[in-house]
Amino acid sequence: MTSFALTALLLVAAKCAAEIWLEALNQRSVRANASQVPEAFRGVVDDATYAKSVEYTQARSRFGQFESVYDAAVLAVVLVCGVLPGTHGWFLNAAGSSAWWLAAWLFAVGVMLAATSLPLNWHAQFHLEQRFGFNTSTPRLWIADRVKGLLLAAVLGYPLLVLILKLFEWMGALWWLWAWAALLGFQLLMVALAPTLILPLFNKFTALPEGTLRERLLALGARTGFHARTIQVMDGSKRSRHSNAFFTGFGRFRQIVLFDTLMQQLSETELEAVLAHEIGHYKRRHVPKMLAWSAASSLVAFYVLAWLAGQGWFYEAFGFAAGNVAPALLLFGLLSGVVTFWFSPVAHWWSRKFEYEADAYAAVTMKETKSLIGALRKLSEKNLSNLTPHPWYSGFYYSHPTLVERERALAKADV
Repeated sequence: MTSFALTALLLVAAKCAAEIWLEALNQRSVRANASQVPEAFRGVVDDATYAKSVEYTQARSRFGQFESVYDAAVLAVVLVCGVLPGTHGWFLNAAGSSAWWLAAWLFAVGVMLAATSLPLNWHAQFHLEQRFGFNTSTPRLWIADRVKGLLLAAVLGYPLLVLILKLFEWMGALWWLWAWAALLGFQLLMVALAPTLILPLFNKFTALPEGTLRERLLALGARTGFHARTIQVMDGSKRSRHSNAFFTGFGRFRQIVLFDTLMQQLSETELEAVLAHEIGHYKRRHVPKMLAWSAASSLVAFYVLAWLAGQGWFYEAFGFAAGNVAPALLLFGLLSGVVTFWFSPVAHWWSRKFEYEADAYAAVTMKETKSLIGALRKLSEKNLSNLTPHPWYSGFYYSHPTLVERERALAKADV
């Protein structure tokens, strides 16, 4: 085993150990506050609901620890057992090194690796989520979702892989820059097409019916300058009782989407406050900023990939012969997560900053904070959110501030 292969395995082990440790810290924090509802939440969450949220958090955390060990073990075995260079050699011998055939190899390996996670996904859906009353999916729907996802990956992802491999052949040393541009264009195209072509494959969308709620939300859009093509209700309850709201699309194709579960849980004023929060993301230009960050990150990633693709030791460390970019693409995809994991607190800090800004916008727009606070409290209660996470755990995993942090910030809002 080469020194780089050993380093890669150590990074896999370090990420796994850190995930287990963070889960242990979080479990300890939750247990320390489990005897009674913390003072900040008294009158907000009743004793029975709080006890259930503690149990749910602990169960998810234990499952997360097992999942970390499982994923790390699968990755380590795949990297060292020889299956990757073995299948690569088989594909080369069968049909040569054409971009179409190498893309088929990459796709096949991706399907194989995704299949290893299916048992855990099944357990999470039909045991863990079922146990706490969140699951509303059926085995048939679960399987159908995976089949649709596989077909979409074949129709959309496979041609993209072929294009990237072709760019390596066509564009010489700057292939990575062209590949980055192709990926960026693909991502923007998916953002535009997803609301009309992809999301309806998985969920049913119906226009929000005429009534006071629709009038209230349209009036909010009018006074904030947020003009949406339509307000849609998504049947999120077909899979889970968890709830959400979001908007999709660009320009005149923008759509506001509300989960049906969200509409069942919140009052009209609270729904208006939630939508005002989402509009806050738009008005503060958070989506373009996140897209720019994603584009910059992927540009750096492609540059690093191109450099690694030119290093013989990178291939040889895992049993490949140098000269073909497809193995470099695969290895980079498998190993990038063990590095980017350590930067997640920075990304989440930035995301939480955006959430505070969107909350402040909603408070100013609504001219009060009661509605948004009420919505956040209900969503925390209905989703059995962890109300007392360890700060290090939330730093690594939470893209949103905790309920206490958001209420504290809203108390300072200038309304």
